[in-house]
Amino acid sequence: MKLQFGLVAAALVLSSATQAQTKWDLPAGYPASNFHTVNLVAFANDVDKATGGKLKITVHPGASLFKAPEIKRAVQGGQAQIGEVLLANFQNEWQMFGADGLPFLADSYAESMKLYKAQKPIMEKKLADQGLMLLYAVAWPPQGLYSKKPINSAADLKGSKWRAYSPATARIAELVGAQPVTVQAAELSQALATGVVETNMTSGATGVDSKLYEHLAYYYDLQAWLPKNVVLVNRKSFDALDKPTQDALLKAGADAEARGWTESQKVNTDTLATLKARGMNVLPPSPQLKSDLTKVGDTMLKEWLEKAGPEGKALVDSYKR
Repeated sequence: MKLQFGLVAAALVLSSATQAQTKWDLPAGYPASNFHTVNLVAFANDVDKATGGKLKITVHPGASLFKAPEIKRAVQGGQAQIGEVLLANFQNEWQMFGADGLPFLADSYAESMKLYKAQKPIMEKKLADQGLMLLYAVAWPPQGLYSKKPINSAADLKGSKWRAYSPATARIAELVGAQPVTVQAAELSQALATGVVETNMTSGATGVDSKLYEHLAYYYDLQAWLPKNVVLVNRKSFDALDKPTQDALLKAGADAEARGWTESQKVNTDTLATLKARGMNVLPPSPQLKSDLTKVGDTMLKEWLEKAGPEGKALVDSYKR
């Protein structure tokens, strides 16, 4: 009888411990080796330690749980409690999401942070309306141009198969006369190997992740824009946590944001060195190419302001102040 009572008591204790532990899934679109994903894992570990194991977050890299464009909807719908997305991918949903994908609007880490601070209040309000909350954001390294052949002006891009990963990158292709092909990061290597893509604008980090040096010969360090990844939380899932766990999650998010921005700058330097070491020609853009693409950026900002209306103008004004 005592043994039976002991087993029941042990089972109740185990059941209580199990109930006390909350498990979250965090889908991400980039490989496990990418600095954003490494930062996510560090964030999840910080949450685990700070909550004494009460909140366990499992990171699912490489679009293994949901494809990159599906992650935001998955978090909104509660299929995942937290997820990381590339903000510029959602410009068609709301123009403000695409502000950091506009070429040459914010083209340095300092300017990118300034733009983020201008975006953040209106973005938090929009996300709240969607049942989401912004936990943190980290900029990618500046975007450059990869190509199989030398590119001296925008005219050299005409007719090339151009990898697009957002509305803005597709529009750049149209404006320079290239053929946009939508390819997310997880499929980029295959697209290059099969000839689906021959030029694209992305960071040194993605260039190393996807081994672009195996397929392309040139990288032009345009520093055109610094898109951001954001980590979003399902608001109901957050509200279901107790206050100490919420506080631990917010603190780990703030730490991950600071760590991520610092790491992004280091990754930018390191990955460009890796591209060179792997035999890629890493070059500054010619004055003509820079001038041509700056004009593309001017056109896109004008178009964006027309679509975004007073809200967009207020954002740009706030950023430029």
